[in-house]
Amino acid sequence: MRILLLGNTGQLGYEAERALACLGEVSAFDYPEIDFTRPESLASLVDRVQPQVIFNAVAYTAVDRAELELEKARVVNAITPGVLAEAARKHSAVLVHFSTDYVFDGKKNAPYTEEDETHPLNVYGQTKLEGEQAVAQAGDAFLTFRTTWVYSNRRDSFVNKVLQWSRKQTSLKVVDDQISGPTWARALAEITALVLARGGAELTDWVRERRGLYHLCGEGSTSRYEWAKEILANDLHAQEQLVQEILPVKSDAFPTPAERPLYSVLDCAKFKRTFDMQLPAWQKALKWAMQG
Repeated sequence: MRILLLGNTGQLGYEAERALACLGEVSAFDYPEIDFTRPESLASLVDRVQPQVIFNAVAYTAVDRAELELEKARVVNAITPGVLAEAARKHSAVLVHFSTDYVFDGKKNAPYTEEDETHPLNVYGQTKLEGEQAVAQAGDAFLTFRTTWVYSNRRDSFVNKVLQWSRKQTSLKVVDDQISGPTWARALAEITALVLARGGAELTDWVRERRGLYHLCGEGSTSRYEWAKEILANDLHAQEQLVQEILPVKSDAFPTPAERPLYSVLDCAKFKRTFDMQLPAWQKALKWAMQG
């Protein structure tokens, strides 16, 4: 199987390059080798690689900066996925694409299903929604996975931020009114590879029969405050912590340019029914992630 992986230096892409290697030859690219603000270059890349799977782990994820860089966010999050979907159709390839819980406004106060109405509160969420729509419109054999609060031991994830704060401050303030499901990037990459493995020799036809939008994230839900406490409890180097207390605060204590949904838990029942798999409970995944 020939796989084209885009975004292999990011949290998800880094893990995906390793998980997908079990399925075949992986050609991995990222910025600056590929400029994702020039989507026309991606079509020629697909022509050159001739992949059977296109795994798109690229996104403009700077939520606050997107409020000022609307056009750049739209090109990367909306236009580029549409170009990739067209290219996948042309080559009878499978497209795997990822979206976000930020397509919702967080006012439902119950887990969101794929059928629930979207209403993004910020530019990031709006452009990711447009990307979903572009893939669905142009795509043939595609899987779009909405996920939540992705983290890893790499890059600038919430887990790493909490650990860094704990070594510099004696008191931490963490919001307790933002609730969702932490999702370990490695587990997300591995379960996606398992889905592709299920398709076997007739992968494109197999995905085409199951194509669409799925919610896929860590099992269960929590607040950022409770997540932070769990992170510190699983810290393998707890002796380095200076923090003596963690205080819950509301989101308005930390004003940001982009509004966030307060409740963005996703219902993953459709994914479980379709593929007979699920991600582990977020607490277990966090423990494993922090063990290295």
